Amino acid sequence: MLYIASDHGGFKYKQQLLKFLEQQGYLVKDLGAKKFNSNDDYPDYAKKVASLVSRNPLKHQGLLLCRSGQGVCIAANKFKNVRATLVWSEKQAKMSRLDDMGNVLCLPSDYITLAQAKKITEVWLNTAYSTDSRHIRRIKKIHDLERT
Repeated sequence: MLYIASDHGGFKYKQQLLKFLEQQGYLVKDLGAKKFNSNDDYPDYAKKVASLVSRNPLKHQGLLLCRSGQGVCIAANKFKNVRATLVWSEKQAKMSRLDDMGNVLCLPSDYITLAQAKKITEVWLNTAYSTDSRHIRRIKKIHDLERT
């Protein structure tokens, strides 16, 4: 399952990405905002997505948007088993999955176009996690950090 959410800063892109992903055949659940609210707060939406991804980080994925992408990324990474990555290029999208097993994609709506957001999301979703021992070792070290 792919969970998607945004605050007001990413609302327009979220609505468009939701339609795009559904048209591509992805099973997507919209966790909000359901309507534009200029006074909403990004941590609320990051929490909704990250808490669900955290429960099953290999099966579930998340897509979060805010103006800079930074806020949702910081908030999502507070959850165990979540590896949220701030991405603004296709190359970063690929590497965040391949090397770092990213399971929550964070997009900066003020710094990329909708077309770029679609391409980045496609690359991210279509890149498998690496099974290379050095990447697995590093992810294990991240899990160890979560216990401290």
